[in-house]
Amino acid sequence: MANHDSSAALVQTIAEAAEKGRALQMTGSGSKAFYGRQATGDPIEVSPHCGVINYEPRELVIKVRAGTPMSQLEALLASEGQMLPFEPPHFGPNATLGGTIASGLSGPRRPYAGSARDFVLGTTLINGLGQRLRFGGEVMKNVAGYDLSRLMVGAMGTLGLLLDVSMKVLPLPEIECTLVQELSEAKAILLMNQLAGMALPLSAASYDGLKLYLRLSGSEPGVTAARSQLGGDLLEEDNAFWQKIREHQHSFFNTDKPLWRLSIAPAAPPLALPGKQLIDWGGAQRWLISDQIPAATVQQAAEAQGGHAQLFRGGDRLGVVNQPLSADLMLIHQQLKQAFDPKGILNPGRLYPEF
Repeated sequence: MANHDSSAALVQTIAEAAEKGRALQMTGSGSKAFYGRQATGDPIEVSPHCGVINYEPRELVIKVRAGTPMSQLEALLASEGQMLPFEPPHFGPNATLGGTIASGLSGPRRPYAGSARDFVLGTTLINGLGQRLRFGGEVMKNVAGYDLSRLMVGAMGTLGLLLDVSMKVLPLPEIECTLVQELSEAKAILLMNQLAGMALPLSAASYDGLKLYLRLSGSEPGVTAARSQLGGDLLEEDNAFWQKIREHQHSFFNTDKPLWRLSIAPAAPPLALPGKQLIDWGGAQRWLISDQIPAATVQQAAEAQGGHAQLFRGGDRLGVVNQPLSADLMLIHQQLKQAFDPKGILNPGRLYPEF
């Protein structure tokens, strides 16, 4: 694995841009370029800043530079029998850790293991004035006070350029298997929510409109007992199936139409929206493919179920991509932006038109 520290050059580039008021657009492998609104500014390349800074397998913690390829990081962890518990999607062969954390995306294991934010222990970043800042630590119990390191997860680079990230990792499960059964959408949602409250080694649950897929992960006795309790057919090559769900390589995602991501209450009933739908995260994440309805209608449907909607891929990336914030939340976001990037030069417009 390559190991190169480009932090000095990155600090200088941002400091000079701040002095001139020149906008910067952070780039890595480009695997998440489709995500969020279309940012503006001169590109600043982060991927050369790569390598593992510290890895303590016995302590279940690792500190990695932001440009490190995810494939190399996960291979290193797997060699020690460990993994990133939030099962992040790559969306490209050269996806980097920085892009993964900045986008805040998690995979099918997220409802049962936690999100990307839950496993970040600390970050080093460069703010919009070219200052190097460090938040959090490199151990499970680090510092008291506001956890600003996790604030960077999902910020899309609008608050700072990530230099490195310290994360908690977990052991790989001893065995995994996936059970399949045909159910109606309403019954599938009900069952997923019932199972989530039971002592089962559940690690993924998805419904494709016809079949419910349940993944079990853990010790051999635990998985065997759960499999006997749940019933259903055993899915062959289940690793490939969940990878296709995670990476949007499943046939459902093979479309040029706008793809919406709805984050709602897991027990929400089937959504009466035109188009194709796929349910992930045990009901908490609903994917919608439709070009028949305006953005406001999708957002209102999500809000009615206690959640929010996001135009994940396709559509107008210069318009409203994320659910509009309330006045109070918008004020908080703007104050954070002012604190970290007072001149507004970092990925302007990537999250919201206002910043």
